Amino acid sequence: MDVDVNWIGVLLAAVSSFVIGGIWYAPGVFGEMWRKLIGMKKETMKKGPHPSAWILTVLGAFLQAYVLAHVTYLSFTFFDNGWMETALLTSLYMWLGFQLSMILTHDSFEQRPHKLTLLTAGNQLATLLTMGFVLGLFQP
Repeated sequence: MDVDVNWIGVLLAAVSSFVIGGIWYAPGVFGEMWRKLIGMKKETMKKGPHPSAWILTVLGAFLQAYVLAHVTYLSFTFFDNGWMETALLTSLYMWLGFQLSMILTHDSFEQRPHKLTLLTAGNQLATLLTMGFVLGLFQP
């Protein structure tokens, strides 16, 4: 079986992760809380991340969008739901099975504050659902 992905949808889904992250971690939203929870100084935050962090983030967002599009297509061909419904449900299940479980395990062993775990998990849920919505607009 060939798996079709809409590359414009993948690209826009990857971009959407930056929009969600920019809003989520804005100082007036959750950015200041996040900074305090991870123990980062304001001066360090103002400097911004190393350029390699941006490269890895772009690659990660694109890979996440592609895999989500790929799995959405497989789910669509198997379950006979509408394309948008499949994209959103796939996003939710991918978050539950992979993102949330990884975040909970990771943060528990690192003894991170529960607020930080909720903040990270919430960002990932918003990101994946937005990616799923964007992919749902671009059926292959």
